[in-house]
Amino acid sequence: MWKYLLRRLGASAALLLVVATILFFSIHLLPGDPVLLILGGDAAQPTPEQIAVVRAKLGLDKPLWLQYLSWLQRVSQGDLGRSLVDDRPVARDLANRLPRTLQLVIPATLLSTAVGVSLGMFAARRRGRLADPLASSTALLGFSMPVFVVGMLLVAVFSITLGWLPPTGYVPFGEDPVGFLRHLILPALALSAAPMAITMRMTRSSFLEQGALDYVRTARAKGLPEPVVAWRHVLRNALLPVVTILGLSVPGLIGGSVIFETIFAIPGMGQLFYMAVMARDYPTVMGILFIGAVLTLIGNLLADLSYALVDPRIRVSE
Repeated sequence: MWKYLLRRLGASAALLLVVATILFFSIHLLPGDPVLLILGGDAAQPTPEQIAVVRAKLGLDKPLWLQYLSWLQRVSQGDLGRSLVDDRPVARDLANRLPRTLQLVIPATLLSTAVGVSLGMFAARRRGRLADPLASSTALLGFSMPVFVVGMLLVAVFSITLGWLPPTGYVPFGEDPVGFLRHLILPALALSAAPMAITMRMTRSSFLEQGALDYVRTARAKGLPEPVVAWRHVLRNALLPVVTILGLSVPGLIGGSVIFETIFAIPGMGQLFYMAVMARDYPTVMGILFIGAVLTLIGNLLADLSYALVDPRIRVSE
């Protein structure tokens, strides 16, 4: 098990280096010049001397490959650079905003998993009845609707029409736990809609596939109650592809946070990413993408390690 874990960590580190390299060079293909934005844009009409001074101060006058090596060296020391907009350390901004994003992404993940697996199992056990197409249609609707439309509909119904929940804003948990939860409900529901639908469809298909195998028929022939067959035998094996989907859904959840943190005015990493892209703030954009890549690799690593917990037949060889 430990050898497997070390191999996976080594492969993840190598993959992270490749992803970081692609991201770094891709970022510099964005249109616009951050130096001009810092100096006030084209309307300010900065002189070539002013542009050269700022470019040298930021290290943008060096060849791109030298900028990459310098960035790689700083990252290895935990330094993600400084913002081109306000000269603040990027790592400090991310340390403040990342917990707020995780406070949104983690509940959305748990909600989409719990509801998606439950609905998928419910639909599979009622195949051929009215409940099956109703659950499947609901999941298809949640998957097909654009994420920003889901968020706007939730605000329109629960905030504007019913007045039950606040439409936007963020309250720290330490200041007001109840207010924190009330502000979290709508963005967590909106963010969980698409992965919930995918989890439901995958659970239903996998549950039906496992339910038709010989070991399930043998369990029923031995006289085991149907709930025992469904929960202890079918569901546990049916969860293997669902675990894979959960690991792959991490990038979508992090990417979705950019939209929902903007819609619901949550001062998290997604909102910072949007502002950094608009300002051509290369260090901040790169730092956020790098942290997103790390979180994605951690999600996939946890999914791989969870296989042995979901199905006891799977054991990683020493």
